[in-house]
Amino acid sequence: VQLQASGGGLVQAGGSLRLSCAASGRTFSGYSMGWFRQAPGKERKFVAACDWSGRSTYYADSVEGRFTISRDNAKNMVYLQMDSLESEDTAVYYCAADSLFRSRSAYSTGGGMNYWGKGTQVTVSS
Repeated sequence: VQLQASGGGLVQAGGSLRLSCAASGRTFSGYSMGWFRQAPGKERKFVAACDWSGRSTYYADSVEGRFTISRDNAKNMVYLQMDSLESEDTAVYYCAADSLFRSRSAYSTGGGMNYWGKGTQVTVSS
C-alpha cells in the first residue's frame, strides 16, 4: 500500500491542524493505521493508531485528549486532528499501515507498521 501524508504547516501554539493520509494500492480497510512523528535530532515516536474500523484507538500519553485519529475507508483516508497544539508537537509527521492491530506498547516501542509514507512538516510557534 502506498501512503501520502499532507496537511502540515505552521500554526501558533493553541491552534489546530488536521493531517490527512491518502492510501492507494491494496485494500485499505484491511489495514490498521497509525501516525508517528520525528522531531529534529530525535527518534521517531508513536503518536496514534486505529484498527481497520477506526473504533479501537491508541494514543501516546503526550497527545491524549488533544489529538484524534480517524479514518474513512470509503475514501481510503486516515486523519489526525490535532488541537491545542504545543511547541513540543513540532515534528515531521508520518502515516503508516499495519497488516495487524498490535498492542499500544508494540507501537510505542517501534514495532509493527509494514508500510510508511513520506512525512509532512508541522511547526508550532510559541
